[in-house]
Amino acid sequence: MATDDAVERTPDGRYIVVRGRLWRASDPSLDEATRERLTRELMAARRAKQQAMRAGDDDARAAASADVDRAKRALGERGPVWWTDGAPDYTRHLRRNTPYAE
Repeated sequence: MATDDAVERTPDGRYIVVRGRLWRASDPSLDEATRERLTRELMAARRAKQQAMRAGDDDARAAASADVDRAKRALGERGPVWWTDGAPDYTRHLRRNTPYAE
């Protein structure tokens, strides 16, 4: 999966910026095949969650949410940070309130 050049990223590549908020980017150490597989799993889980919500199936929604979480953790977007320099995680913070303000 090619990187979308239209997505704004922080200079260090740790975050993407969506409407001024930081969201952790996928771990760049993942090989392309693994990243593509995990991204497909993530998208399938998101579709399953949406379908479950439309159907009012709380059990299926919970299962799909768990699948979303598993995929995002495997991608490095949740859970322990993938960088090793001890820098804090600013996920969900407004960019203007972080060292990435500029």
